[in-house]
Amino acid sequence: MSEAGGGRGSGSSVPQRAPWSLVAATAALCLVSATSVWTAGAAPMSREEKQKLGNQVLEMFDHAYGNYMEHAYPADELMPLTCRGRVRGQEPSRGDVDDALGKFSLTLIDSLDTLVVLNKTKEFEDAVRKVLRDVNLDNDVVVSVFETNIRVLGGLLGGHSLAIMLKEKGEYMQWYSDELLQMAKQLGYKLLPAFNTTSGLPYPRINLKFGIRKPEARTGTETDTCTACAGTLILEFAALSRFTGATIFEEYARKALDFLWEKRQRSSNLVGVTINIHTGDWVRKDSGVGAGIDSYYEYLLKAYVLLGDDSFLERFNTHYDAIMRYISQPPLLLDVHIHKPMLNARTWMDALLAFFPGLQVLKGDIRPAIETHEMLYQVIKKHNFLPEAFTTDFRVHWAQHPLRPEFAESTYFLYKATGDPYYLEVGKTLIENLNKYARVPCGFAAMKDVRTGSHEDRMDSFFLAEMFKYLYLLFADKEDIIFDIEDYIFTTEAHLLPLWLSTTNQRVSKKNTTSEYTELDDSNFDWTCPNTQILFPNDPLYAQSIREPLKNVVDKSCPRGIIRVEESLRSGAKPPLRARDFMATNPEHLEILKKMGVSLIHLKDGRVQLVQHAIQAASSIDAEDGLRFMQEMIELSSQQQKEQQLPPRAVQIISHPFFGRVVLTAGPAQFGPDLSKHKETRGFVASSKPYNGCSELTNPEAVMGKIALIQRGQCMFAEKARNIQNAGAIGGIVIDDNEGSSSDTAPLFQMAGDGKDTDDIKIPMLFLFSKEGSIILDAIREYEEVEVLLSDKAKDRDPEMENEEQPSSENDSQSAEQIASRSQEIDLVDQESPEESSVNSHPESLSPVDTDSAASVSSSEQDSNPTENHETTSLDGECTDLDNQLQEQSETEEDSNPNVWGKKVQPIDSILADWNEDIEAFEMMDKDEL
Repeated sequence: MSEAGGGRGSGSSVPQRAPWSLVAATAALCLVSATSVWTAGAAPMSREEKQKLGNQVLEMFDHAYGNYMEHAYPADELMPLTCRGRVRGQEPSRGDVDDALGKFSLTLIDSLDTLVVLNKTKEFEDAVRKVLRDVNLDNDVVVSVFETNIRVLGGLLGGHSLAIMLKEKGEYMQWYSDELLQMAKQLGYKLLPAFNTTSGLPYPRINLKFGIRKPEARTGTETDTCTACAGTLILEFAALSRFTGATIFEEYARKALDFLWEKRQRSSNLVGVTINIHTGDWVRKDSGVGAGIDSYYEYLLKAYVLLGDDSFLERFNTHYDAIMRYISQPPLLLDVHIHKPMLNARTWMDALLAFFPGLQVLKGDIRPAIETHEMLYQVIKKHNFLPEAFTTDFRVHWAQHPLRPEFAESTYFLYKATGDPYYLEVGKTLIENLNKYARVPCGFAAMKDVRTGSHEDRMDSFFLAEMFKYLYLLFADKEDIIFDIEDYIFTTEAHLLPLWLSTTNQRVSKKNTTSEYTELDDSNFDWTCPNTQILFPNDPLYAQSIREPLKNVVDKSCPRGIIRVEESLRSGAKPPLRARDFMATNPEHLEILKKMGVSLIHLKDGRVQLVQHAIQAASSIDAEDGLRFMQEMIELSSQQQKEQQLPPRAVQIISHPFFGRVVLTAGPAQFGPDLSKHKETRGFVASSKPYNGCSELTNPEAVMGKIALIQRGQCMFAEKARNIQNAGAIGGIVIDDNEGSSSDTAPLFQMAGDGKDTDDIKIPMLFLFSKEGSIILDAIREYEEVEVLLSDKAKDRDPEMENEEQPSSENDSQSAEQIASRSQEIDLVDQESPEESSVNSHPESLSPVDTDSAASVSSSEQDSNPTENHETTSLDGECTDLDNQLQEQSETEEDSNPNVWGKKVQPIDSILADWNEDIEAFEMMDKDEL
């Protein structure tokens, strides 16, 4: 996103921007001037420190971009753990994630305008030449229309925009003759067949070579697409039309937006997550501002800023009013049902909503932007990164973090709007966390699990396109940038489009279609810049006063349910009871349940069962509250089971030359010390003889005082543990005997006992699949001494050990590359065997604690009138118990050849140089939506 500004583009024939075109765009027109209103919310950061941080961002970008160009190009993306390129079809499929890859050097194209923003103009010129020379857009590959549009088409247009700007300046790109624009036009025509539907909504995928529905295309049979997928096209397609004069692109994108607007839910003015591209029926009827919808809202507002069409602003304001009325529950943003917007659709949030505070800045609604941003920052401070999803009480729901830039984006815009140096400190934290936890020798690796610190072998192109751009701009002064950033608007991929496009090649009708669908309340629309004295009162601590109440919100172990407090206060009524607050022994709670039509039944095993008969509720509102309560209770119970039954553990290689960089996620055991409650175990590893560990060891001297490696199979896990313990081992790692088994595709399980008393087992035991176990075995073959750490999560690296001079050899280098090559997964599979039990399917084999704390849930749900609804759920825990569980969990977490496609072999000297560079640098978060 970009604050809007006037001015010219770069070409001599570019028209002067009309003076009215952005006067009424949004509050962002005035936000930059508001920077001087107050700056005393935090201690100011010196110019020298800002420069130092800006230079650190440049070094980080060089580390990521340089490794991509050296080890991956011309592949689409870098695999930073294996130091090689990710090529579609040559790596195991990752499902929909791979739809962004089209064998068109994705990362290079996505990084083009970042090079100019970071003042790397020579590198930009070289990159453009490589794109023109090497990139082929006619590949027989099925790609995502959405991802190809925002990353590739947007990247080409952003590169073109800055290329003509540099050419006008007269030093660089003097040879350039719109070649990137011609490539963009070629790609645009390749995407157009996707729009061949009766609704005008595009198919979600297309074959770059064969288009749609031909047998060889292998696509065109889909019926559904996400709202953001169909509604995030207008900026790139309109810019392509304005640059080239070919209006067809803008017309197709407008038609898709018109259809989505027409299909909004009329009473709530909300849109769903997925829609049928042929009938226009909503497939998923939940609505939020995160995954699946996010950039649809963003592009409505930005389309008005870039194109000057009032209908886009009217639509955005209508949606925004609905968002703030139903979805916004400060500081949270919770999905609701489009037909029942007072009913929450879930009790967790996804990481993609982190862009929304930045959009609110562009809108001019600062207070809720500050609140939500602060809440997200508190989650980051707890987990180092923003998990892909987290619950309303700020526990991890999905633990991955693919280095998403949305939070950095919002941080930048809040700083631009407020001038509060607090946001510079936030940016500094982001830089430190990236270097400390995500940096690896060949780039930056995504986090597989923010709780354990394990890595995933991916570095998405958006990391270079967006993260470094926003972080650099956060610390840069105007003179640090070689062009006026205010003359451009950011796309959702942070590509730069010039604002003068609003007056260029205006051949598309600006018919205001909004009023055809609804009568609009003009009081909802801001047609002029807001008064900065209203946005920022004369209190210099304005933003700080908003943030302060949220400082400890994440640390509350059992927070009050998120309620519509203002409505409750106005009406004088008590807020509705939420599942997290319910206590089965509280008479007042039981009375509330009765009012909501919920009955409580005590079961013989000590649990209680909840049954709702909505027809027995006191009113339709109470019935709706009861339905929400039951849904929350079901999800809360499920969340507790997942967290209690799937505790991830970590095996971290800490010896030379790895120093903790390799983290393997392991399955725990139901016997022996619990690593989440006991100190981690550190020691060198040794293979046991016999390797299966099913009899007395014949090499006790080899495992004495070490962590024994044993193979799965032929006897019970507990028997293996006793045998290595008797030989003097201080811990054990069981490696799967199923060759090729991998955590890439398998769920976690716990190693069960043998049905006997296992209190005699005093050493920790962890389980690794074959792929992860072979990493340690390979290391042993290369190094005689390999030291590991068994813990509940990865520990910080030891800088002192990294700085020690250690001999290196060709074998050292190759082994380092091999071990860095393994992608760490949190999910481990349970192979069918009598010696273990799956916590998902055999709860009777869990430890007593697990059994006692597990909840059973049964429900029947009808998508109909609340009075016809009936749901049941059974549970055994109350909020007081949950308090203890969460507090214990919280305490535990606190303690604890370049032009040839294919794989490339990394030179030995280069590997060692990468390690040395990294050492020197260290010295200076329902998975279907994401």
